[in-house]
Amino acid sequence: MAGESKSELSLQHLLLLPLLTAAESSDTKEALQVLASAARSDAGRSDLASKNVLPDVLRFVQSLPCPEHLVLALRLLRNLCAGEIANQNSFLDFNGAGIISAALVSSGLNPDSGPVIIRAGLQVLANVCLAGVEHQRAIWDEFFPKVFIAIGSVGRKEISDPLCMILYACCDGSPALFAQLVGEEGLPIVVEIVRTASLVGFEEDWLKLLVSRICLDENLFHSLFPGLYRIGMSDDKGKATNSSTNFSSEQAYLLGMVSEILCERLEEIRTLSVDFALCVLGIFKDSADVLEQHVSGAKSKLPTGSASIDVLGYSLTILKHICGIAFVEDSEEDVVSLLLSRGLLETLLGLLRGLELPSTIRRGTRGEGTERVATSFSGKPCPYIGFRRDIVGVIGNCSYRRKRVQDQIRDVNGLLLLLQQCVTDDDNPFLREWGIWAMRNVLEGNAENQQAVAELEVQGTVQMPELGGLGLKVEVDQKSGRAKLVNTSPSSLKPPSMSSSMDFDM
Repeated sequence: MAGESKSELSLQHLLLLPLLTAAESSDTKEALQVLASAARSDAGRSDLASKNVLPDVLRFVQSLPCPEHLVLALRLLRNLCAGEIANQNSFLDFNGAGIISAALVSSGLNPDSGPVIIRAGLQVLANVCLAGVEHQRAIWDEFFPKVFIAIGSVGRKEISDPLCMILYACCDGSPALFAQLVGEEGLPIVVEIVRTASLVGFEEDWLKLLVSRICLDENLFHSLFPGLYRIGMSDDKGKATNSSTNFSSEQAYLLGMVSEILCERLEEIRTLSVDFALCVLGIFKDSADVLEQHVSGAKSKLPTGSASIDVLGYSLTILKHICGIAFVEDSEEDVVSLLLSRGLLETLLGLLRGLELPSTIRRGTRGEGTERVATSFSGKPCPYIGFRRDIVGVIGNCSYRRKRVQDQIRDVNGLLLLLQQCVTDDDNPFLREWGIWAMRNVLEGNAENQQAVAELEVQGTVQMPELGGLGLKVEVDQKSGRAKLVNTSPSSLKPPSMSSSMDFDM
């Protein structure tokens, strides 16, 4: 406690007397530890509440003791406020939020003890938050936005985790506070949290809960994503760089997290907002420019370490989830139909045509007819492992029982292109499964598509053992001489990694 004046030491000693008495100890450290241990049980918390210990602890914290004693005092407060409403109310009555805020700002900047102090202080606030709206609002009003920003900028996951819990608890049930959190004042808080997680990760699920609530439930993704753009990503003249590089690693990280959340909540979420879906489609289209610069083959799965490629991949997987969350009858007003009206299918088919053929076809293992097709065009390699599969997955999901999509694929000569995806590929695990899923959806209930595929086989345009994988074979009507597809093994098929099933009836 070197550097503290005699008057300060005397004041702290006076403030300590009630705590020393309650703990029946003459040593500060021992007294704080004894009381913290007692407060770990319901009976201990209740007993200390009856002795009105919490205000004495707050006054001691307000005196800014040495870091070691401050941490112990904060841990004592944390335990006192763990589910004990009397202590939680006392914390509110004696301006606990203001005292904790001042202590964190004053002592939490120490590079050695600061993170430990901040984490202990946040744990206090987290327990107080659970008392209800009045307590949450008191903390929000005291800490938002400046103190929250300062805490978030520390850049430590052991701090970000409880911070996310507090933010979630304070905003829960209040769309206005969530909007404030991603507004002009609050956005830097979330930016710092996401930046920290992208660098050092996170241990608890509070960040995912917060992101899920902001982006999916409160429909504020369109506000958060642009805010993660790294300032300074510009050329020498101060202008924004082109769209292929105009993404930050934090934006890629956010998209990856949203994709993971959607995958985990597939059974729960039945619909997503149009604004969210269209925003993701716009990001996907902008990020597709990276393919013009990408010349080397896929080297890794997502994440690749390239922000632009990761944004491309994660936005594509989110679109796959969106199109697969709720299979509905063809309607002009559902989310998938709106995506299709904005050019989703044309974009996907264009990207698929621009890729080199799958490795199985390139090696000519499907016969001479396929070999001639494979050598007639040299396209771009996949930018990451699974890119082709993800494109085919989106096409397969959005063509499910949508005759307009089925017809459009036929009209733009997309049937042969999709049949070529019903094979294995070195850089695209499960491509064959997704290809078969897509072709079944494109052919289901569509006589014109079935006839067109049958004629492709008979004409020798391409030899397609893949039809066997679809449970189909080509027969030629003896009277008319026309080819037709015959279903040889009626079955139900699930899209890969999805739970929804369909009965395929030719």
